[in-house]
Amino acid sequence: MKTGTKIALFIALFVLVGFPVIFTFVSMMTGNWKYLLYSLPGCFTAGFTGLIVTLKHIRDERKTAER
Repeated sequence: MKTGTKIALFIALFVLVGFPVIFTFVSMMTGNWKYLLYSLPGCFTAGFTGLIVTLKHIRDERKTAER
């Protein structure tokens, strides 16, 4: 796996998992749960899109390496 692909995978997973955790803490500290509620759709959309594209690139790299 190339370095760029590793970085893309890390970023996609951070957006998918890390951002909701951060917004959960912000919501707990402020008591306003709308921060978490409004951040979830964007985090999941961006995270899953990045994850799907990154996994496709990883599969393509493996197929190219096998040839």
